[in-house]
Amino acid sequence: MKKILDPKRETWAELLKRPTQSYADIEPLVAEIFDEIAHKGDAAVKKYIEKFDKANLAALQVEASAIEKAKESLSEELKNAIQLAKSNIEAFHASQKTEPIKIESTKGVVCWQEKRAIEKVGLYIPGGTAPLFSTILMLAVPAAIAGCEEVVMCTPSDREGNIHPAVLYTADLCGIKKIYKVGGIQAIAAMTFGTESIPQVYKIFGPGNQYVTVAKQMAMKFGVGIDLPAGPSELLVYADDSATASFMAADLLSQAEHGTDSQVILVCRSLKKLEEIELEISLQLADLPRKDIATKAIDNSKLIFCSSEEMAIDLINTYAPEHLIISTSDAAKILGKIKNAGSVFVGDYTPESAGDYASGTNHTLPTNGFAKNYSGVNLDAFQKAVSFQEISKEGLLRIGKAIELMADAEGLYAHQNAVSLRLAEINKELKN
Repeated sequence: MKKILDPKRETWAELLKRPTQSYADIEPLVAEIFDEIAHKGDAAVKKYIEKFDKANLAALQVEASAIEKAKESLSEELKNAIQLAKSNIEAFHASQKTEPIKIESTKGVVCWQEKRAIEKVGLYIPGGTAPLFSTILMLAVPAAIAGCEEVVMCTPSDREGNIHPAVLYTADLCGIKKIYKVGGIQAIAAMTFGTESIPQVYKIFGPGNQYVTVAKQMAMKFGVGIDLPAGPSELLVYADDSATASFMAADLLSQAEHGTDSQVILVCRSLKKLEEIELEISLQLADLPRKDIATKAIDNSKLIFCSSEEMAIDLINTYAPEHLIISTSDAAKILGKIKNAGSVFVGDYTPESAGDYASGTNHTLPTNGFAKNYSGVNLDAFQKAVSFQEISKEGLLRIGKAIELMADAEGLYAHQNAVSLRLAEINKELKN
């Protein structure tokens, strides 16, 4: 990992660059695949599955027999772990429910807002080098709590057309009936347009590599919503002398093993602690089964020493990490200064892995600096807020003149007339 001491602000843009291609680099390929799937449906989806995943599939939908087999093959210990995580995720997301509150903005003018579930949602579950069944919990659980009527799930298979049994078990546990063996750009395109096998959805959720991220952004051009631009994983650790070096190194490596395009950054107030963590990274890396992947990610990563807290916090907010671990003696004081982060983990005994799996918070989070303007997935992501209003005659008398004046000033005379006619009728009734 590259070591930088008190970097000057003019170097931050280059220093904090993510190791991903730009939208412009990937967009032509995504557009080509979208166009073909829009016109050729399943045939094009199967073509790209064979091209990218090397799988020749007769059918795209997972058979019921495969789900039953998967349920039988998993150990009870793993099933119990998944059920525990599901319970915590349900509790956290159910707590986000809100009841409608009616307010009388002016006497006789009542306004309120109600949540409505998005009817059709698509869940993208990455495959690649790891079966991310935990992501199913993060997406399917809030979808169920929100009341989404149709849930479609796409996830890539292996070359033999099989999906990891934990993925199928978790999907079944969450009540998902429509599961398709499709990954990558082709999965996002299929859910965008709909094919003979795969239903079209209104909004697509789920993280993925940079190709999936660009595909989701492309989907918006065709009227399909997305949760957020969630691309390659990233973690920033902020530590001082009080941090446990082995814990921080393990956290950094936990994200580095996600993929070769992941990025981890250590921002440290102590040069001595920075060096201890650097040593621990090299020791722990040697024993990792996914050492090759983590090593490439570490090449994209940085060790940054900041002599002042002000510089450290400013740098963190500028980077806007997907995951932020704060392991400092004054962590509670620092929290209020964090403006940009997807999810924050506080203290030596709060590993980022807890949020990935079982603490209850959602792990589908904004990456690539989008934490500056996006939230992570939550219950509201699966709902729309619909506003309502009801105005009495007395209420319209109170605000009608203001509406007429404003409509007249904007030159929108039909708007003005819609109020004027009603006011005239009310005044006629009052005279009688």
